[in-house]
Amino acid sequence: MRLVSFGEPGFEKPGVVVEDGVLDLGRADRTLPSSWREILAHERLAAVQGLAAHPPAAAVVPLAAVRLGPPIPDPTKIICLGLNYADHAAEGKRPLPEAPLLFAKAPTAVIGVGDPILLPPGERVDIEAELAFVVGRRARRVHAEEASGFIAGYMCFNDVSGRAAQFADKQWFRGKSYDTFAPCGPWLVTRDEIPDPHALAIHSRLNERVLQESHTSRLVFRIGQIVEYITRGMTLLPGDIVATGTPEGVGVFRDPPIFVQDGDRVEVWIEGLGTLWNPARAEAHGG
Repeated sequence: MRLVSFGEPGFEKPGVVVEDGVLDLGRADRTLPSSWREILAHERLAAVQGLAAHPPAAAVVPLAAVRLGPPIPDPTKIICLGLNYADHAAEGKRPLPEAPLLFAKAPTAVIGVGDPILLPPGERVDIEAELAFVVGRRARRVHAEEASGFIAGYMCFNDVSGRAAQFADKQWFRGKSYDTFAPCGPWLVTRDEIPDPHALAIHSRLNERVLQESHTSRLVFRIGQIVEYITRGMTLLPGDIVATGTPEGVGVFRDPPIFVQDGDRVEVWIEGLGTLWNPARAEAHGG
């Protein structure tokens, strides 16, 4: 299934992409919770699958008529991995980490496909294509070989980065957490449709230029290892987002550097997961 949250920002509703459009789950079954986080927490995904198999026509709206927000608009956590592709570590002249290198992005940074990335005045904004997974059920001290059972699905993720803040602070949270700096989507593809998340082509594009072109088989730490490492000391909750790292080709390490400009279009494409695209807009002084 392709799971979406659709509607105006802050008022998104859970839905499923079906043949004729988007199935509005709230209209199809009023007993379902009103967000994907709650649907996952209450283990209602099987009920959703049944509805999607035979969608009631009255609950289907045209896909072109709705805004697709971030598939999970309200995650409690966004956890990211740094330097999880060897070629990306090499281009930044950094050694490979001996264990998964974790950092966070603020949940308020999430936006959906087509939503504008706002460029803060004076920032040097870069993009990073990443495979992300969404946690499907509460996870604590999960062994790597059991990790897939705790994953709801996979999606495209753009770890937009403000390099000026990142390098000035000498840590990553502020530069990674500006509002709009976590585009994701266009949908969450359930794990049953992605038999091997380590077998997917991935690339990013800035306007007509491909910047990153790689493959998830090159991940240093695989998804099972990531889940095991995180859950040794931290509980993952349904709807939490984990972004698995970016390959080489980011703009900051090019000669000359390439940064996102007002009016640009940026894309992240992952095999089997679709295309996440966003326009870039300069943010006026004063917000």
